[in-house]
Amino acid sequence: MLYDNNDGLPMDQVRLMETRVLVKLKESWVALPYIWNEAQTEAFLDVAGDSTNLTLVKNDSEEQFTYIVPDANECAGCHADGKSRKLVKPIGPRIRHLNRDLVYADGKQNQLDYWTAHGLLTGVDSTTATQNALWPNGRAGETLEHRARSYLDINCAHCHNPKGAAKNSGLWLTWDTTTPVRLGFCKPPVAAGKGTGDRKVAIQPGDPDGSILLYRMQSNDPGEMMPELGRSTSHAEGVALVSEWIASLEGDC
Repeated sequence: MLYDNNDGLPMDQVRLMETRVLVKLKESWVALPYIWNEAQTEAFLDVAGDSTNLTLVKNDSEEQFTYIVPDANECAGCHADGKSRKLVKPIGPRIRHLNRDLVYADGKQNQLDYWTAHGLLTGVDSTTATQNALWPNGRAGETLEHRARSYLDINCAHCHNPKGAAKNSGLWLTWDTTTPVRLGFCKPPVAAGKGTGDRKVAIQPGDPDGSILLYRMQSNDPGEMMPELGRSTSHAEGVALVSEWIASLEGDC
């Protein structure tokens, strides 16, 4: 999903941990992880990755967790194209992720229109292009389904698509997936192992607690959680959104 602001990070409340860089070589891309120093003044290349014990403070509660910076080879887990783990390439962004208003020096304007007006983009009409929902509450009139599908699209669909690293799962979470079983409705797992949490299908309409998708979003077990990389805690707000959407679905497997 897209954040409904462009004010940058509140540095008095943020600690920078890593910056991941994709570099285009002559015939390929290479993934490079940089780790920020304690002083927050510079990031240094470390292809082996890193791990740091941290405390997440939120809503007067604390959660201990280990922040893991993936090593350079692990980047292929998401950035490979599904044909070979060596063929690393950028994941996005997509037009639907960029189709939003931003505040520029000369006022608010749609990002795609701004780029077009400044010669950075051609052939795109923002009024007809698809548009993901804004996080966290969406725009006026956006449905619960659109908000939940947008969340899954930007957080999961880079792997869960017909050409992605998770294509063999048969679970495709792109915004334009329309076949119910491909989206996970009543879909048995292909090879989830213990990641099923003893649930039978990816999405059990009307039953979030009976859905593998939600179980893997909630889990912090490295052998169960989704995404497999890039997170160390469960995103409670995202879980709540997808749970609400699944609960609203009608039907019975």
